[in-house]
Amino acid sequence: MGKITVETCDIKGLKVITPEVYGDRRGYFMETYNLNDFRAAGIESSFVQDNQSSSVRGVLRGLHFQIHYPQEKIVRVVKGEVFDVAVDLREDSETFGRWFGVRLSSWNRKQFYIPKGFAHGFYVLTETAELTYKCSDFYHPNDEGGLAWDDPDIAIDWPLIPIVPLTLSDKDTRWETFRDYMARNYGTGRTHEEAK
Repeated sequence: MGKITVETCDIKGLKVITPEVYGDRRGYFMETYNLNDFRAAGIESSFVQDNQSSSVRGVLRGLHFQIHYPQEKIVRVVKGEVFDVAVDLREDSETFGRWFGVRLSSWNRKQFYIPKGFAHGFYVLTETAELTYKCSDFYHPNDEGGLAWDDPDIAIDWPLIPIVPLTLSDKDTRWETFRDYMARNYGTGRTHEEAK
C-alpha cells in the first residue's frame, strides 16, 4: 500500500480513502482505484458497475438501499462538493441505526467506501456536483428500499443551505420512517436502541 490513505470511521466497516495525488504545472494525476491497494486496506470487493450522477445545489438523494441484492460502494465526487451519508442497517451491528457523514469534493478527492448493509444518500453543496460510484452488484430496479431523509430517530445533521430550496424526487419524499422499517423487519415499532 502507500498510494492511498485510509481513515476508519466511527461506524465499523466504513472507510474514507484519500489517494496520493501527483501534481505539477500541467495539472495532476492520481489512481482512483487499484485492486492491490484496496485489498491491502481490507476492501476485498469485486466491482461490476460504475455509475455517475449530476445534481444541482440543494438536491438531496436518499436514503437508498437494495433489499435482497445489497451493494458495496466506493463513492467519489469529480465536480463540486456533496455531504455524503451512510446509515448502518446491519442487524447484528453495535451501531445499527447510526449514521456517518463526510464531505466529498473534487478538491479534497476523498472517496467513501460503504459496505453492504447500509442506506446511502447525499446532499449537494455547490452549484453543481457530479458523483461517481463503483458498485459490487448490478442495480435491480424492483429491489429498491429507502428511509426518510429527515427521519427523527436517525437524526442526520444535514448541512442544509437555508436560502436554497431543498429538491427531492417524488420517490424520496415517500420512503418509510426508521420505526416503520423496524416494525416491518423486526416486528417492533421501537428503534434498535429502545429494543435492547
